[in-house]
Amino acid sequence: MSDPIESAIFEKLAKADPKGVGGKSIEPSDVAKDLQPEQWQRMLPKVRHCALALMREGRLTITKKGKVIDPNAFKGVIRLRLPTAEETAAALAALPPVVEDDDDFA
Repeated sequence: MSDPIESAIFEKLAKADPKGVGGKSIEPSDVAKDLQPEQWQRMLPKVRHCALALMREGRLTITKKGKVIDPNAFKGVIRLRLPTAEETAAALAALPPVVEDDDDFA
């Protein structure tokens, strides 16, 4: 089952950037307004949190004034866009290594 916020982000990005090349960006508030038009301000922190998690996975890029931000320290007005191949590779390289289970003690 997919997260509705994640789905809304990628649906909005698909409309803004139909070729999926990471050129066009959207505002998190637009996603929040699509999800809860009457109380979108309450949804905005959840959208930003989901976007941050997606950025750490290499599936989304968060920018501020056109520049990619540090996912560990940001605030203020941001925009969301699809990542380039280089940005995805960099995000995946920054993830902690996967530890294989040791079957010797099973």
